[in-house]
Amino acid sequence: MVAFCSFFQQMLELFPRGEFDGLVRKHAAERHARGFTSWEQFVSMMFCQLGKAQSLREICDGLESIQGKARHLGIEAPKRSTLAYANQHRPWEMFESVFHGLFGRIQRELAPGHKFRFRNRLLSMDGTIIELCASSFDWAHYKQQKGAVKLHMVLDHAGHLPAFCRITEGKVHEIQVARGLEFAPGTIIVFDRGYVDYEWFRDMSVRKIWFVTRLRENINYTIDHDRVVTHPIVHSDQIIMLEKHRRYGFEPVRLRRIVVNAEEGEFEVFTNNETLAASTIAEIYRQRWQIENFFKAIKQNLRVKTFVGTSANALKIQIWTALIAILLLKYLQLKARCGWSLSRLVALIRMHLFTYRHLWKWLEDPFIAEDEPPPQLVLQFG
Repeated sequence: MVAFCSFFQQMLELFPRGEFDGLVRKHAAERHARGFTSWEQFVSMMFCQLGKAQSLREICDGLESIQGKARHLGIEAPKRSTLAYANQHRPWEMFESVFHGLFGRIQRELAPGHKFRFRNRLLSMDGTIIELCASSFDWAHYKQQKGAVKLHMVLDHAGHLPAFCRITEGKVHEIQVARGLEFAPGTIIVFDRGYVDYEWFRDMSVRKIWFVTRLRENINYTIDHDRVVTHPIVHSDQIIMLEKHRRYGFEPVRLRRIVVNAEEGEFEVFTNNETLAASTIAEIYRQRWQIENFFKAIKQNLRVKTFVGTSANALKIQIWTALIAILLLKYLQLKARCGWSLSRLVALIRMHLFTYRHLWKWLEDPFIAEDEPPPQLVLQFG
């Protein structure tokens, strides 16, 4: 009979140990380590995400209870205090590097294109708040009686994969992070009203970075000219000059205003792209909801709302391992030829984390029996 390792071990094989050890050296992650390796820390925190362990004790006890299988993963079950100390002191930046390495591999090997005909890269950008207990997370300033961190995310519509994340205190505004991001010319970025910055709009237009957004109702603009409307859902298509009050000494920004008649009512979108059809621009903005769906999926299926450590470093490590886990699950989803919903895949992987079967065959049909049955256990009495 052909022998297989556990699902968990087969998933961890997607992280080559040579590359991982190189990142450990790059970030000096084991500078003060005493026997507890970064790989053991990484596997423990991935077990926290995929096994949905609720505390450090559950992580350690869970790995201790399957000690024989844990050794196959190249680890020994850690002590609670050892894991807590590692999460508090080892650099979270190493986990960020692991995330970007996996993202690059999926993007090269598996990620499909987006649904549109144009070849430009399509990204959505948004932020989400994760509320925290102010007394336990006193460093995460948000409101007088509440703490929070904010995840600033960029979603790549080629496979709906998270491409970028920055974790800040909850009171940091989205536009502060957006101004520091670099995008390749030709990229199309979709975002909501939280990213209004006229000078940033001008800068992106100069660099040929296209954006699609909505603006507040009280904005000031003048109509330069009307464009020809050819699609029935498009009410108007205009070139406008976005203005500020004269006292700001502001040079107007040239934008395109499109008013769309949709089932939910009339709405307007703004863009600096004058080439794509108005109906395409409207559909691009509709796709912004994919990032909202991503936030919903990660909060429902992984551990990003309650934390096993209270320091900023431990929190960031847990969030980055959650993002690594969802990339890993997206990899399985894209690899399988049959259609898996993310929630169903997460639930079944969690139940079979230490099942010894061929992972890729199981992904094709989880309910079909193996070609060869496992050996029967013969009990002898007397």
